[in-house]
Amino acid sequence: MGSVITFGTDGWRARIAEDYTFDNVRRCAQGFATYLLKKYSPDRLSRGVVIGGDRRFSSEHFAAAAAEVLAGNGIHVHFCGGGVPTPEISYSVKARGAIGAINITASHNPPTDNGFKVRDETGGAIAPDGLKQIEQLIPADITSVKRVKFAEAVSSGIIKQFDPDPEYLEQLHRMIDLEPIRQSGMKILVDPMWGNGAGWFPRLLSGGKAEVIEIHSERNPAFPEMSRPEPIPPNVDAGLAKGKKAGADVVIITDGDADRVGIGDENGAFVDQLRVYALLAMYLLETRGMRGAIVKTLSTTSMLDALGKLYNVPVYETGVGFKYVAPKMMETDAVAGGEESGGYAFRGHVPERDGILAGLFFLDLMGKTKLKPSQLLARLFEKVGPHYYDRIDITIEESQREGLLSKLKGQVPQKVAGIEVATTNLSDGFKYILKDGSWLLIRFSGTEPLVRIYSEAPTKERVAAILVEGRNLIR
Repeated sequence: MGSVITFGTDGWRARIAEDYTFDNVRRCAQGFATYLLKKYSPDRLSRGVVIGGDRRFSSEHFAAAAAEVLAGNGIHVHFCGGGVPTPEISYSVKARGAIGAINITASHNPPTDNGFKVRDETGGAIAPDGLKQIEQLIPADITSVKRVKFAEAVSSGIIKQFDPDPEYLEQLHRMIDLEPIRQSGMKILVDPMWGNGAGWFPRLLSGGKAEVIEIHSERNPAFPEMSRPEPIPPNVDAGLAKGKKAGADVVIITDGDADRVGIGDENGAFVDQLRVYALLAMYLLETRGMRGAIVKTLSTTSMLDALGKLYNVPVYETGVGFKYVAPKMMETDAVAGGEESGGYAFRGHVPERDGILAGLFFLDLMGKTKLKPSQLLARLFEKVGPHYYDRIDITIEESQREGLLSKLKGQVPQKVAGIEVATTNLSDGFKYILKDGSWLLIRFSGTEPLVRIYSEAPTKERVAAILVEGRNLIR
C-alpha cells in the first residue's frame, strides 16, 4: 500500500524522495488518466494532454514518468519537458486543443519539494469536485498503474515532443503591444528567482531603448539568496537591493514556475500583491478602457470593490485558489481574476495565472502613464484611499489542525483591535470584516502545514494590531 495522496488548493505537493517519488507521481498520473477516460469520449481523448514541468530537481524526469502512464492508458501526450512556465503549459492546452495538462511543479514551495498540478481543457485549474474525483481514483499502490516506456511511446507516436514557445509568443503579442515598452527608455531589473521565467523579459523587450537587467537566471534548484522562490519578502530582498543599486525604475519578480509576479518600486521597496492587483485592475479599467467583472479571492484587497464602484463593474469574491477563481472568470467573462499570492489572470488569455503577462501589463501601465511605481500608488490611493496589508504564516502540526478549527468555530469575536466586527465570511477560513472597512482573515493552507493570518487596513499600525489579535485567536 502506497502513501495517501491528497490534493490541496492546487494539486499535490510533497517532499522529494520522502513522499514525492516516481512511483507516487505515476499513481497520480494513473488517477488523472482514469478520470479522463471516464469523462471523455474516444474522439475527444485523441486530442491529448500537455505535460511539462519546472526547473526543480528532476522535474523533466518526473514529467516523463507521468507521460509514460498516460501513454500506457492510450492517451496521447504533447510533451514539452522541463523549464516551461506554468502559464505557457496552460496556454498550450488551448493552442493545441488538448483536453488538459499535467504540470510538474511545486510553484513557490521550498527547494525540498515538488508537485503535480492538473489542468482542464481551458488551461485553467480543475474545479474542486473534479480534483476530488481525481484524488479518489489514485490507485492505492503502483501495481495497477499502466505504463509504456518513454522512448517506445515516442516511436509509436503516442507521445509527441514539441516546443511551446512559438504559440505562447504569438499569444503574448496578441495580448499586448510590446514596442512602446521597448522604446520607453525604462531600466528594468528582472528576478526570475532561478525559475521558469528566466530569459523571457530580455527576449521580449530587447532591441529598443529599454534596458533589461536579469539576475538569478541560471537553473539552481537550491534557490540561493531566498528560502523559497515565492515573490514576497524576505525572498525578494536580494532582488530589490540589486534593483536599487542598479538604479532600476522597477523590479519585476516572477516566482519559481512564473505564474506569479512581485513588483519592486524605484526606491527598492516592495509593492505588495494586493496593491499590484489593484494597480493592474486600474490599468485595465482606466488606461485600456476595458469593462467587465473582476474576480478576487476573499484574501485579496477591498480596493477592488472600491474600483468596481468607481468604474461601475461587478466584483465577485471566491474561495482561495484558482480552482475557484478560474470557473468564476469563465462564468462572468471577467476582465481579470487574481489572488493574494500574486497570481493574476486576464480575459482573452487563459483562466490561469500568468506572471510574465502580468509583469508586461505593469510595465505598459508605467510606460503609458509615464509614472514610476510609487507615483502609480499615489494615484491609486487618490481614488480608493490608503490601504496597507500584511500576512504572517504560523507552522502547525497536523494533529493541531482540528483543535484549532474547533476553537475558531466556537468563538466569533465581537471586536478586533478595538473595532467592532460588522460581518463574517466563513466560506473559506475565518474572515472578520470590521466597521472601518479593515479585515482579518485566518485560513489553513491547502498545500502546506501552515495557518495564514492576513489583514488589510487604512494604516500600517492597524494592520499590525489586527495581526496580533489574529495570532491570539489561535493560541
